[in-house]
Amino acid sequence: MRKIVMLVITVALLLVMTGCANDKKENTAQKQGQLQSITIGLMPDVDSIPFIIAQEKGYFKEEGLNVTLKQFKSAMERDSALQSGNLDGAVSDMLAEAFAKKGGFDTVITSLTNGSYKLIANKNETAASVRDLQGKDVAISKNTIIEYVTDRIAAEGGLSANDLNKTVIPQIPARLEMLQNNKIAAATLPDPLATVAIKNGGHVINTSEQLGINPGVMIFTSKAVNDKEKEIQAMYRAYSKAVDYLAREPMDSYIDLVIEKTGFPKEIKGALVLPQYKKPTAPPKKEVDDVIAWLQARQLIDKKYEYTELVDTRFVR
Repeated sequence: MRKIVMLVITVALLLVMTGCANDKKENTAQKQGQLQSITIGLMPDVDSIPFIIAQEKGYFKEEGLNVTLKQFKSAMERDSALQSGNLDGAVSDMLAEAFAKKGGFDTVITSLTNGSYKLIANKNETAASVRDLQGKDVAISKNTIIEYVTDRIAAEGGLSANDLNKTVIPQIPARLEMLQNNKIAAATLPDPLATVAIKNGGHVINTSEQLGINPGVMIFTSKAVNDKEKEIQAMYRAYSKAVDYLAREPMDSYIDLVIEKTGFPKEIKGALVLPQYKKPTAPPKKEVDDVIAWLQARQLIDKKYEYTELVDTRFVR
């Protein structure tokens, strides 16, 4: 009888232990399957479109990820939100990353984006090249990717940065309005607002694509990179799905959605030409070094930052 009782107790203990082990496995699996939410800042440009598509087509949800997208009209507003902790990451540029480092804000570049920047003369301006804009008002946003592209265009045309009368208009929609109202001779704009300017009579002087430069990047806080590594990996998987979608679908099938969600002007419909979106990759070292050299030449940063100080390649290897 005693042997039977001991056998029953042993079996019961084994069942309890097995049950606890299974519960532990289930709880662990559940925790592993739960991703934290992330918040990303967007600008009114074509870099943002893959994120809009990933959100609206459910690619983030397919990866088990909840993403909040916040729209900004100027780089200053976006950077303030990033530095105050209201964003995990943002569509940004290499200059913003260098300035963040200089200011003691801990952020890193995680990949390139696929933006397009154009220097456009107003519809009444006869300038056919950047040299024809010498001494004339050209609207930019100060110390940003816009000014960098403008200076590179000027240099390519044989001018110095000071040969243009650079007029600072931080908000992109306001810059477009000034151009269309002939208040300035030219402006450097990102697409799709560059497309609006062209459609309304402006003409292209030069572009970042023609120069072969691409300083647009994705930036995350170091806290997000370290605390939300799985979430950022999931974001990039969803982003890649959006790139595949944009490659195979005609623009007519999603342009209305993009206009609705981004607030892009309706005039872009039928006129916008998108860049060839690429799967996430790290920025080339030369591109980063060129930006740092530009910033140093203008005494906007105190030191030459190394590539590894600015770029974290763990997500795009």
